[in-house]
Amino acid sequence: MVNLVAAQKSLAHWLMKQAGVVPHTVEIEQGTVMNFWVPTETVKTQSKDKASNIINNGGHNEGIKSKSKSAAKPVVDLVVLIHGFAAEGIVTWQFQVGSLTNKYSVYVPDLLFFGGSTSSRTDRSKAFQEECVAKGLWKLGVKRCTVVGFSYGGMVAFEMAEKYPELVDAFVVSGSSIYNAVHTNLYNIGFNSLSEFLLPTSVEGVNKLFKVATYKNIWFPYRVYRDFLKVMFNNREEKAEFLDELEKQKGCTKHKFQQIHLLWGENDKIFLLDVAQRMKKRQLGEKVTLHGIKKAGHLVHVERPCAYNRCLKEFLATLTTED
Repeated sequence: MVNLVAAQKSLAHWLMKQAGVVPHTVEIEQGTVMNFWVPTETVKTQSKDKASNIINNGGHNEGIKSKSKSAAKPVVDLVVLIHGFAAEGIVTWQFQVGSLTNKYSVYVPDLLFFGGSTSSRTDRSKAFQEECVAKGLWKLGVKRCTVVGFSYGGMVAFEMAEKYPELVDAFVVSGSSIYNAVHTNLYNIGFNSLSEFLLPTSVEGVNKLFKVATYKNIWFPYRVYRDFLKVMFNNREEKAEFLDELEKQKGCTKHKFQQIHLLWGENDKIFLLDVAQRMKKRQLGEKVTLHGIKKAGHLVHVERPCAYNRCLKEFLATLTTED
């Protein structure tokens, strides 16, 4: 019997290729590879001049400043979409990629142990995730970019923006937090840990995950939840280790980011709108902007994709480069 979720993934992959975004494997270091969905022209450039895009392991900042032939796009033209913990990149951002590719070069990494990304290292920190994303972007010839991060991907985006300001000129965050990595409402909504919430082991657990993550309780047949459970929760041991490490970590330090937009579902039950409001007031500086989308929960980009895409593109249109 056909797995409906696997079939939907295949359709999403086909649609991405039609939009000019294709998968490309990048070796970050020996034993660590990441899959990126990248513009077709990036793969062509890599094939023509592969050697010029390989960055030596030493000197991260040197990598950012290197003058790669494919690194000519300013920040307002290049967008990196970083997914959360429930699904890989293209599944998470399937409603955004097609909306953005007409104007922007879109890059969508699969974080480690999602999609085709793996590592033999035992480091399970979000700092290692952002380091691998940054190195992968450098190797793809990216000098500067705007990062859009959802949930766990938002935490990775905060790390990248703080550690590599030369790379991340601006970023958008939805359903995430800077000052406490696990500032969630998990206990009040019936979960004892991030793993229990994000790595369900039963159809009932998947159903509960969707019920908490959405504004409206969207009904799906039992088979859909079952197929989702089979397809989306591989590499459980490694993912659980990332979540365990996340619960021990603190958020990044207070930082005055120059260009940041908080784009939130007003009915997010996990990262309440109050989290965004407090970050705006206390943590992120005067230039941060916040927009709430009504009748949307944690999965705001999936529940209200048109509203989300409109708000995202409005922010992107305001960005300026600092060449």
